[in-house]
Amino acid sequence: MEEQIKKNNPGWNFDNSYLRLPDTFYSFNDLNPVNSPKMIKLNESLAKDLGLDPNLLKNKESVSIFAGNQVPEGATPIAQAYAGHQFGYFTMLGDGRALLLGEHITPSGERFDVQLKGSGITKYSRRGDGRAVLGPMLREYIISEAMYALGIPTTRSLAVVTTGEKVMRETILPGAVLTRIASSHIRVGTFEFAAQWEIYENLKALADYTIKRHYPELLSEENRYISFLREVVKRQAELIAKWQLIGFIHGVMNTDNVSISGETIDYGPCAFMDIYDPATVFSSIDTQGRYAYGNQPIIAVWNLSRFAETLIPLIDEEQKKAIEMAENTVSDFTKIFRQNWMDGMRAKLGLFSEEGEDEALIEELLNIMLKNKADYTNTFRSLTLGILDEFELNGVEEFMQWKDRWSKRLESQSETKEDVLALMKKSNPSVIPRNHHVEAALDAAQNNDFSLMEKLLHVLESPFAYTEEQNEYVKVPERKTCYLTYCGT
Repeated sequence: MEEQIKKNNPGWNFDNSYLRLPDTFYSFNDLNPVNSPKMIKLNESLAKDLGLDPNLLKNKESVSIFAGNQVPEGATPIAQAYAGHQFGYFTMLGDGRALLLGEHITPSGERFDVQLKGSGITKYSRRGDGRAVLGPMLREYIISEAMYALGIPTTRSLAVVTTGEKVMRETILPGAVLTRIASSHIRVGTFEFAAQWEIYENLKALADYTIKRHYPELLSEENRYISFLREVVKRQAELIAKWQLIGFIHGVMNTDNVSISGETIDYGPCAFMDIYDPATVFSSIDTQGRYAYGNQPIIAVWNLSRFAETLIPLIDEEQKKAIEMAENTVSDFTKIFRQNWMDGMRAKLGLFSEEGEDEALIEELLNIMLKNKADYTNTFRSLTLGILDEFELNGVEEFMQWKDRWSKRLESQSETKEDVLALMKKSNPSVIPRNHHVEAALDAAQNNDFSLMEKLLHVLESPFAYTEEQNEYVKVPERKTCYLTYCGT
């Protein structure tokens, strides 16, 4: 029997260190089996990176695991507890429709959470059904893999299976479960949950565990907790700068969606900006524009301030001193973000050095784009390729004057035109997951046609390749209606 288990094991190697934390941080959960699970999409490349056998991940036993019908050897399903500020208001939360199977250790020693999303009711489901539907799960698969290819720190999607059951939302929809891979699912909201109970030992245990798991180099620091805050601030500043540089709008930057590891997590009402406008909002639930594109850096500081508040008891016994240290550390976000964003924008324009005029040059271009409703991604793509014949800003007087100043700035560099082109191609994606293409793929998938999704995923694997087959995905959509995204719950 043991030999048979090993034969069928695709390579799972679970260690579940999260269970060594106080049990207030999680609850054990029974499985919620489904009728007839079916594999819809397996990420074979990710499977290989994790040291798993893709062929064995397609068999009946593995599909049963991905559906939440069966527990892989060594795993212990739990639902994690956490809290969060949702649109600015604090609430107690938890995994209401997800199970953490455990932590898989790769052959190289890396540790990753394996989570089932849409696997049924948990202790934290409140009045929800704990289920997910096919469209939003495929959306997370598409967007998270696109983000990975774009070089953005992100959780990833290993598999999507249908459940053979229907789920009631606005209409009756096909049920599905997504398997998400993350460095961990520890969030700002996890720390808010710990702080809310005011049990010092539990807060310290969580902080020490998180530092050991994600920032082990800080264990020897004299004040590991302020150093911990500093590193989280740094990673978030770098992450949000990357979002801004590619025009990504998360849509729901609640504190329970802020990963302590610095990965992008939760691809509910997210989207990529077409027309450049800092006020762009896609989420149907963000009626006040709290999480608009231009607000993302500001909200990141707000979220980090909530995180800093939870660490006050650990930073220093003297509260006033601890608060001052925390405030100074969080205030570093703006400088770090700005430097990363400026470096990224210089690269998008082919600038290798730093000059005092660069900020004005960048801001002027963005203002011209805003005024003329220019497409964000295609503006930089056109500048990269030097093809202005069909470019929407071509002939606009302000833009032509700007282009002359940009050309002179490029000429002041010692780098060759080939160097500039290489830098710009590396910094400006030719394709992004355009909202209309994503929706078309999802609509087809609802009718069991996955060809559009497969083609889209193939193109998005190499966003900086500038190949001919990408040209179809470069075209902007008709701008007749306002595009909205939904959280899927």
